Amino acid sequence: MNGRLAYCLITVIVIFAVAGGVLVWIYQKNQPSTPSTLDAFVKCLEDKGVKFYGAFWCPHCQREKALFGSSEKYLPYVECSTPDGNDQLQVCIQENIKAYPTWQFSDGSRQEGELTLRELSEKSGCQLSQ
Repeated sequence: MNGRLAYCLITVIVIFAVAGGVLVWIYQKNQPSTPSTLDAFVKCLEDKGVKFYGAFWCPHCQREKALFGSSEKYLPYVECSTPDGNDQLQVCIQENIKAYPTWQFSDGSRQEGELTLRELSEKSGCQLSQ
């Protein structure tokens, strides 16, 4: 009987822990998001005509996106890969994209590979918030 009581107690604790976790998750999802300090920077990149060409399977592109945190959703990102990851989409073929990531700037210049936020700021003319 002692073992059965312990089992029931552990089960109840686990149920309450899972329920609590779900409630916290629901609460956080319903909170208004605060603007990231990079939102204005990323929106400036788009306003200046900067484009970020990449592929979902590219680890360099994933690291590049991670630099922007929650502001990633505003990136002027162009997906180049087909869903199966085996081919390049026509938009990137037409733009002659050969490597990922590729950043294209309003002056027509391109930079292949990962760039820092500072490099993007210098190349685009968009100011990083202090």
